[in-house]
Amino acid sequence: MVALLEQDDVRRFRRFFFFFSSLLPILVQSSMGYNSDEGSDISDSEIDECEEKYYLCLKVGEIKLRKRGRTYRCPFCVCKKKLDFDLRELLQHASGIGLSNRKAKLKATHRALEKYLRNDFAEMVQLLAVESPHPSRNIDEQFVWPWMGVLVNVPRDYKDGRYVGTSGNMLKEQLSCFGPLKVHVLWDHDGHAGKAVVDFSKDWVGFINVLAFEKHFEAGKTDSLESKHQGVELNGWVARADDYNAAGVLGDHLRKKADLKTLSDLANEESRKSDKLLAYLTSQIDVKNKRLEELEFKYNEINLSLDMMTEQRDQVVNAYNEEIQKNKKLQAELESKMRELDVRQEQLEKLVAQSESDKRKLGAESAGPSTDNFNARSPSEEVDTVEIVEKVREFSI
Repeated sequence: MVALLEQDDVRRFRRFFFFFSSLLPILVQSSMGYNSDEGSDISDSEIDECEEKYYLCLKVGEIKLRKRGRTYRCPFCVCKKKLDFDLRELLQHASGIGLSNRKAKLKATHRALEKYLRNDFAEMVQLLAVESPHPSRNIDEQFVWPWMGVLVNVPRDYKDGRYVGTSGNMLKEQLSCFGPLKVHVLWDHDGHAGKAVVDFSKDWVGFINVLAFEKHFEAGKTDSLESKHQGVELNGWVARADDYNAAGVLGDHLRKKADLKTLSDLANEESRKSDKLLAYLTSQIDVKNKRLEELEFKYNEINLSLDMMTEQRDQVVNAYNEEIQKNKKLQAELESKMRELDVRQEQLEKLVAQSESDKRKLGAESAGPSTDNFNARSPSEEVDTVEIVEKVREFSI
């Protein structure tokens, strides 16, 4: 018995050991986070499939973004030095690694993170933009609108007496993490001017993207216009009043394609549009309500008329049914009378036939050899003859 108990204990211990061994990697991974740099890598052909898998994990909450105040942590880089990002920095981080030459799995996970942020955090980004487009900026500062970014020091080469350089499509692909609509390369009399203008969407999401574009190049408004254009590395910033009023191809392009507006101007314009839309919708509601009242009145009239017609039809149908019943009753009575007349006619025909027979008998008897026999008839025979004659008279009547 003791041996059996010891064997049971051993079996239970083995089951617990194997169960704990299977859970150990999951517990370690959940305590340290999802590190995409570690573990087996994937091939380039599997990037899209891996991206979709991790995107679904983020969407259903299997992998979660860790938030500290207003900052977030990348769930795939928990062991890196820089852990905390604001929402825009996290988006840039994910987009940058997704476009880099890093390992395939690392690119796939960060592409999934970028897709998740753009699809599922779009409302949050817009809300932050509407509530406080940029808390440290003056709301009366003039920006080029629709939102545009300026790129300088765009790589170019001097060939055959003219400058040639990077095309707008290539620049747009390089800046895809900021959601540009189009990139215009600027040209002058020498060819490629080494400058470009980046178009962003007109809404507040576009404003967030253009600010992220500026932050990426670390060219704030504190820099002078001349210092921005110096250097040889690609540089960029948000187009403002000084760019708009500048001489040369940059200022010409901005003045041709856009206007200067402050954040307060845009907020007031949106408020006016909202008020105008609200007034229009209110008037439309009034018109629709009036039309609805007219339709209800017509409906009630038609409904009342229909009820009256239905009542009249029911009365006609009831009268018709009553007349049909009366006609059926009269027809039944007439058929009964006809059957009765047929019976009486048959009886009359029989009596007439019998009367003719009796007449012939009487004639034969009256034409006999002597009247003694006629006079010698019994009283009963005379009575029968009288009864027959009376019956014939009744039917004749």
